Amino acid sequence: MNGTLLLLVAFFLSTGAYAQSAERPLTPPQMNAGRLSATPDIDGRVLDDDAWSGLVPGSGFWQVQPNDGQPATQKTEVFVGYTDTALYIGVIARDDNPEDIIVSDSRRDSSLSDTDAFLVVIDGLLDRQNGYVFGTNAAGMEYDGQVTREGSGDNFGSGGGGFNLNWDGAWSVRSRITAIGWSAEFEIPFRTLRYGTDASQTWGINFQRIIRRNNEIAYWAPLERNRNLYRVSEAGTLHGVEPPAQRNLKITPYMLGRARRGGAVTGTDSDAEAGLDVKYSVTPSLTLDLTYNTDFAQVEADEQQVNLDRFNLFFPEKRPFFLENAGQFSVGNGEEVEMFFSRRIGIGVDGNPIPVQGGARLSGKVGEKTNLGLLYMGTEAVSGTAPANRFAVLRANRELPNRSSIGAIFVNRDGDGSHLVPASDDYNRTWAVDGRWGVGDNLLVEGWAAKTTTPGRAGRDDAFSLKADYSSAKWAMSAHYTEVGGDFNPEIGFLARTDYRKTRLFLLRRVRPDDLWGLLEVRPHVSYTGFWKFDGFQETGFLHLDTHWEFKTSAEVHTGVNFTRAGVIDAFEIVDGVVIPPGTYDHSEVALGYFTDGSRPLSFSARAVVGGRFGGDRVSISPAVSFRVGETFRSELSVNYNDFDLPVPNGDFSANLARLRLSYSFTPKMQIQTLIQYNDTSDQLGTNVRFSWLRTGNSGLYVVYNEVDERAAGAPPRGREFILKYSYIFDVFN
Repeated sequence: MNGTLLLLVAFFLSTGAYAQSAERPLTPPQMNAGRLSATPDIDGRVLDDDAWSGLVPGSGFWQVQPNDGQPATQKTEVFVGYTDTALYIGVIARDDNPEDIIVSDSRRDSSLSDTDAFLVVIDGLLDRQNGYVFGTNAAGMEYDGQVTREGSGDNFGSGGGGFNLNWDGAWSVRSRITAIGWSAEFEIPFRTLRYGTDASQTWGINFQRIIRRNNEIAYWAPLERNRNLYRVSEAGTLHGVEPPAQRNLKITPYMLGRARRGGAVTGTDSDAEAGLDVKYSVTPSLTLDLTYNTDFAQVEADEQQVNLDRFNLFFPEKRPFFLENAGQFSVGNGEEVEMFFSRRIGIGVDGNPIPVQGGARLSGKVGEKTNLGLLYMGTEAVSGTAPANRFAVLRANRELPNRSSIGAIFVNRDGDGSHLVPASDDYNRTWAVDGRWGVGDNLLVEGWAAKTTTPGRAGRDDAFSLKADYSSAKWAMSAHYTEVGGDFNPEIGFLARTDYRKTRLFLLRRVRPDDLWGLLEVRPHVSYTGFWKFDGFQETGFLHLDTHWEFKTSAEVHTGVNFTRAGVIDAFEIVDGVVIPPGTYDHSEVALGYFTDGSRPLSFSARAVVGGRFGGDRVSISPAVSFRVGETFRSELSVNYNDFDLPVPNGDFSANLARLRLSYSFTPKMQIQTLIQYNDTSDQLGTNVRFSWLRTGNSGLYVVYNEVDERAAGAPPRGREFILKYSYIFDVFN
């Protein structure tokens, strides 16, 4: 431990050795889009298609790694053109050694970090804060997502909270490996994008190329190494786009059949349903979504989690209706305290679905700088579970210069009084205001304040938060303070815990050593997180000292030590039959991590934490091994092993979760995937097998088999479910 602390201090004080910049442009680059004389054949053959002739490509990419500030090692040319209906992007990714191009996956929205890849971010409204990302690799994988507020979240500049990978647009791409490298052609219909109303427009745009064998990342509009593609404010400029007046009307009906047997079902139960979603562009930047008998069948299973503490677990939203512009409805601290959390609509506290009658959502931009979001949903009553509810959300925010904005949100639930409380008391309301202020290029200050109204709660029902983030090429630091009152109750939001004051401090140093042990970057960092009750009792304390050692091969080693405090006010059952008594528990623990090169056919990772917990000892080990064959077959086996030795009755126990993923891609649009999970704390084995044949976006055919085997004594018989679902997008104006 002393060695780790010495290294930590040494690297914080070190100036480090950095590659010198080679005349990297000081201003973002610009390029022109051209009207195409013919529609390209989307087959990946850019050089063989005369449709691209006459266009001047963008080129001149700059590395952020491994050699920050240096030109990319391979040339990339990007052509941007358009017709009356779509934007087209042609990419020639030249490579001196095409046989070394790495293609590790072809599943839609799989990570592009372990494959040779090309990505583009498009800011059609030129607000320098939001945009859409489209990406592919040499297998023609479709990767897309929506960037909100430059991807800012709670990951200290890593861009976690504001990028919605679950957003799926209607577009297409084809790629192929050639004798000079690889190439790709994108067709992105204008109706998939959001843009202004001028006849000739200027958009924000940036391109990213990944050359995986070199662990190389390069951008067309240069960025510092602490930035990523979501940094829309530093994107380049695309001139001369002449999109049509938006005429977008999509009607997506779906049909679903389901058969169930076992579990809580006696005999065999089957049902069928159908519904309809409608998407209409009121303006090119404002979209109205209508839904009837909403398709909330979740064909992808949630990953199980082991809860070995006293606080609520967070499961992300995966249902299609809520995903577009989801980031615009986000107010609060991600996965900790959120004013609106869409999984509260149509899903009961037991995780079972609640029928949704229908609803509407209006989202997008009004004018050049104002974002608007309106949502209304109605759900049916479920006897013994939930009343019939009407949900309404109103969100507005105004964008200001330099990544700044100010906004407000109102969230309302009105019930019919058919469950637990009379109708006069069956409601909940949340109000909040929020803002962010960008100072220079590196500092961002954010805050929010909120209040709720809940019948029967007369105590402190307010909450607020203030955070300052600083991120430069060498340093990252953050200070964060939050208070949440004991009666603060956003029922249509998310609270991991309540009634607390929280402080978080974070400091990180980025060092690029010069030819030391094959290292690319060393990141020593220290953080402290503390939660206190308002009477001064400390419920959580976590001091983390760590150093991440990233090698040029992309392997990583993490070496850290934690000093923890757990203050337990009320006794709780950590697992069945094991009760943690009230008290304050102070401990230390060692935290280690090891990750091999994820682009190789066989890769491995492991995390281990060894130390004290609740007055005893804990060993937590999380190994994972991945194996793939080309870009078609991929498997991953992971285990979360926890062994406890606590000074309480039955305190010697283990809590483990094993997860096996298997996937095979027949084509980038046709796949079969299997997820098998075993949780030994509940003695439950779950299986999800999903075949998907997509047409565009996430529409198409799904065939799903689910099985839950609860093996504990007295558990219901094994439950099986078979789902057949088909949806089709009718583009009325196409």
